[in-house]
Amino acid sequence: MGVVLRNLQRVVPLRRARLRSDVDRLRHILGIHKFDLSIVCVDNHRIKQINNIYRKKNVPTDVLSFPFYEDLRPGKLPCVLHRDELNLGDIFLGVEFIMNQCVDESVDLHDTLTVVTAHGICHLLGYRHETEEEWTEMLQRESYILTEFTRLTGRHLQPLMKRCDDVR
Repeated sequence: MGVVLRNLQRVVPLRRARLRSDVDRLRHILGIHKFDLSIVCVDNHRIKQINNIYRKKNVPTDVLSFPFYEDLRPGKLPCVLHRDELNLGDIFLGVEFIMNQCVDESVDLHDTLTVVTAHGICHLLGYRHETEEEWTEMLQRESYILTEFTRLTGRHLQPLMKRCDDVR
């Protein structure tokens, strides 16, 4: 199956082929190309609902990740016994929220979607940013991923992570 990419919003025009290609590159860089994952693009209303239900935060956000393996240690891939366990989980992208940030900061939407997706994949792989130590570890991983992405594509992408006391 690979990557399931669904666009459930109509607010922001997306180039799904480009995002799918970028996600495939990210999966290759991370060595997770045999694992399935889904990416669902939603508007502010839907991401706010999901954020409220699962994080008790009644505000829209850029990304929410729902890992298939909840207790995965950062940097470790799951030990899979059956084909149907080759799943990392689901990522919800708040593309309307991301678009508004891109307009405010004058940055490219599709590059930012790739960076935010890399962040979401890190969460699926067990990375967190609730403490300073976790934040540093996740930032290092994201920096590595995006450096490799830049090397492969020539597109210069930077992590968008905020300090751990400003987490999303």
